This record gives sequence, C-alpha cells and structure tokens, in this order.
Amino acid sequence: MGLRNFLVEGVSGTGKTAVCDELQRRGFHAVHGDRELAYRGDPVTGDPTVDGGHEHHLWDVDAVRALIADQTRPVTYLCGGSRNFAQFVADLDAVFVLDVDVETLVQRLDQRPMDEWGHRPEERQLVLRLHATREDVPRDGIVIDATGPLADVVDTILRLSVQDPRR
Repeated sequence: MGLRNFLVEGVSGTGKTAVCDELQRRGFHAVHGDRELAYRGDPVTGDPTVDGGHEHHLWDVDAVRALIADQTRPVTYLCGGSRNFAQFVADLDAVFVLDVDVETLVQRLDQRPMDEWGHRPEERQLVLRLHATREDVPRDGIVIDATGPLADVVDTILRLSVQDPRR
C-alpha cells in the first residue's frame, strides 16, 4: 500500500466508486475495495459464506493488512464499504466518510442500473436507514461533503491527505 493509507467510506450512493475512479485517473494508488477485497462472510468469524445480506459484505483483512505493510507507494486510498472495517481502521492514517443530503442520495440511487445494489426497494430502504443512523460507517471519520462536483470532492480529500487529517 503506501507510506500513508486512507479509507474512503460512506453509505451506498455517496460516491466511493466515483472518487476511486477519479483518484486513479489522477495517478494515485486507489483500490476499489468492494471489487478487489470484498467477499461474503460471517461478520463474527470472518468465515466465507454464500448467504447473508448487507452485514456480510466484508473485506479480506489479511489482504488489507498486506497492502498497508507494503511501503512502496507514497499514498494509497482504499475506497468502498466494509462491514468489518473495525478490524483494520486503526492501522490507517485517517478515514474520509463521504456524505450527501437525502435528496442527493435518492437521486443517485434512482440513477443506478436495475442490477446495481441499492436500486431495489428493500435495498433502498436499508441505504436510507443507514444514511439516517450513520451506524454503518466509522464514527471518528472525517466527513466530506460529497454533494458537489466530483473534482471538488477529490480535491478536498487530497488536500486533507497531505495535511495531518486528524487535526
């Protein structure tokens, strides 16, 4: 991973994938965690399972720690949602939590293809509940307003990444 390592989190529809794509476009090492590290697993044991809902969307903790231990890159961004982030979040320099207002969230969910998570009514209800309760994201993350243009959101993350983001 990098000498400095960050997690970009947020509920579905806040822009994690778009931020990761933009970071990569700008030449940064950004990992699509939901594509490259995710699997279905038991939230208590981590054992793989074929069953389970949203709470079973886990990241391979050993793979995350291996990336963090790799000091060949100046900075790495892990982007996506992991229900077991508590197992590795302390090893990161900071967490950026993307946030949008409920109207923007609903609009983004409306624009998703029918086969993408968050489009179906029961998934949408869960996303809206998680948005309201914030139970699904790290509590001590740095909240980033992700309602504006993508370039501005990424600029904010990059600016905070070179500063001490916990200040």
